[in-house]
Amino acid sequence: MAPSSPRPALPALLVLLGALFPGPGNAQTSVSPSWQPVGKNLTLRCQVEGGAPRANLTVVLLRGEKELKREPAVGEPAEVTTTVLVRRDHHGANFSCRTELDLRPQGLELFENTSAPYQLQTFVLPATPPQLVSPRVLEVDTQGTVVCSLDGLFPVSEAQVHLALGDQRLNPTVTYGNDSFSAKASVSVTAEDEGTQRLTCAVILGNQSQETLQTVTIYSFPAPNVILTKPEVSEGTEVTVKCEAHPRAKVTLNGVPAQPLGPRAQLLLKATPEDNGRSFSCSATLEVAGQLIHKNQTRELRVLYGPRLDERDCPGNWTWPENSQQTPMCQAWGNPLPELKCLKDGTFPLPIGESVTVTRDLEGTYLCRARSTQGEVTRKVTVNVLSPRYEIVIITVVAAAVIMGTAGLSTYLYNRQRKIKKYRLQQAQKGTPMKPNTQATPP
Repeated sequence: MAPSSPRPALPALLVLLGALFPGPGNAQTSVSPSWQPVGKNLTLRCQVEGGAPRANLTVVLLRGEKELKREPAVGEPAEVTTTVLVRRDHHGANFSCRTELDLRPQGLELFENTSAPYQLQTFVLPATPPQLVSPRVLEVDTQGTVVCSLDGLFPVSEAQVHLALGDQRLNPTVTYGNDSFSAKASVSVTAEDEGTQRLTCAVILGNQSQETLQTVTIYSFPAPNVILTKPEVSEGTEVTVKCEAHPRAKVTLNGVPAQPLGPRAQLLLKATPEDNGRSFSCSATLEVAGQLIHKNQTRELRVLYGPRLDERDCPGNWTWPENSQQTPMCQAWGNPLPELKCLKDGTFPLPIGESVTVTRDLEGTYLCRARSTQGEVTRKVTVNVLSPRYEIVIITVVAAAVIMGTAGLSTYLYNRQRKIKKYRLQQAQKGTPMKPNTQATPP
């Protein structure tokens, strides 16, 4: 906002009270505003009424004890003026007017009278408005932080800072620098503040002020609502998932094909075991004063389904060496998690998940039964135990097989060579010429 125009400065008027010799004299006192901006020309006047003999009367203008101007009193009332360029070091200075009636030539003495002092207060308020930093949007029932600052002030400690949001006056904490300040305040908004509000920072120093205005939009935007037909259903049940949000919001629901965005979205599905624990997330977006505000809400679906036992999680066959340490593993799945028991002959349990020493008693076929409120399922599991004597027999049989195989191969090769030699001998006896292996004669 443009800086406010300074008021026209009134000249400072200093009036000397009239206890002048002879006669009481007559005086009136009037002063201009004590705050004066640095760099301005300030006119000081001293008016004196009465006093005689006038030829012996002198008027003196002072700053503290320093004489600024001295003139004889002329006219009725007598008036003496001077102009001062206001400086920073004039801040707090006292200006006064003194009259001197010199009757020493008549054998009397020098009579003096001094007016009440006029204290000058100088200031500098820059033409630039304060800098205001605040959120452009605020949600109902939340807090925001507002900071107002300005540089180039004198005297900075005399500056007054006013922060307000609409009709709500804020209570800032002000930090001062050499010629600057920073005012920080928290602002809370309620549903009554919803809409566009004006945020104001005003700085007052001397008889001038600077002001900055901003608009803050207060909005209400609850998170979207995700509704399931039921949060817990049985396998195969039809489930409806709905997402609803602010009338001006646009929502997206995961799993829903692309469609024109609006404040509502819906998804239909048939519950399967794979949907157990599935999260349905709804994202809502609302545009407030050019900013996009996002809110999310998630709901989880629980699907009840019967027990499952498969080869991956419950192998159907185990073969273990006798006296080894083994841990039978069989995992049943379902919701709720089923109870699992594996029994041989209906009585002997297989210690699922426990480390055991493999014995002959562990061998056999077990019936694993997984049971829950959603039903039951069974699976047969066979445990084979390899005894050490069986291992020796197997090794012996394998070794014998290798030896016999080697002997058979040798016999086959021997007989083949013998037959070849016999054939060649028969051919030689019949006179069949044999092709000699001769080398070619070199040219």
